[in-house]
Amino acid sequence: MQKKTRKMELSVLLFLILPFVLAGCETTTFESAPVAQLEEKEVEIIANETVGELTLETEAQTEMPEETQPQEDEYFDIDSVAGEEVDYSKYETENSVNNSGEESTNDNQDTSASREQQTPVEPENATVDKSKESTCYLSISCATLLDNMDKLTAGKESLVPSDGIIFAKREVTFYEGESVFDVLLRETQNNRIHMEYSFTPIYNSNYIEGINNLYEFDGGQGSGWMYAVNGWYPNYGCSRYAVQDKDVIEFNYTCDLGRDLGTEWVRE
Repeated sequence: MQKKTRKMELSVLLFLILPFVLAGCETTTFESAPVAQLEEKEVEIIANETVGELTLETEAQTEMPEETQPQEDEYFDIDSVAGEEVDYSKYETENSVNNSGEESTNDNQDTSASREQQTPVEPENATVDKSKESTCYLSISCATLLDNMDKLTAGKESLVPSDGIIFAKREVTFYEGESVFDVLLRETQNNRIHMEYSFTPIYNSNYIEGINNLYEFDGGQGSGWMYAVNGWYPNYGCSRYAVQDKDVIEFNYTCDLGRDLGTEWVRE
């Protein structure tokens, strides 16, 4: 009898406790679990989207044709490289041409070559100081015509000296700030040598049309007057070359665009 009574008590106790246990299990199963699963799914979706974007970008870069790949600029911004060493070698040619028209390297340049690459000075910016005198050397020659008399304009044979020298090299005076043109003009006037010129706005310089009545084209299609300073033929007008002390100035007539003078007629 007592055993039956105990069984009934246990049954009643379990019946009372069971609803609370089931209620607790429902809370854990249906409220907490779905939230955790939702957060995991959101993280998984975001991760997949991110990985997908990275994968697409990587594939796009891989499949980009070689010719469309960004190229390194062939120029540089001077502000962006301030204070840094810049490699200029890729902008240089292997050889340069010296004043004789021969290929040379920087290793065999002489002292006169260091003076030849003078920056042109615009005539309107030049200031002549007549209180400061210096000396330079000047010569005028048409010797190339001696080998091209068959091309010379008819009737001008007498204008060509037997040695081709119109004005022998001599020391002359100039003032600080004067140009090669200033020296030529003064010396031809002082020595009564004909000289005709015209101003060429596009080059901002006076152009020497004729000396001693020998003009451009008098010695053929490629003929005319060229000037050199210290053996170098500048590619800009003589009104823009500022004379320096002891400069050697030459005005030479060419019959072949300067090739017969060891250079080539090139204008800026």
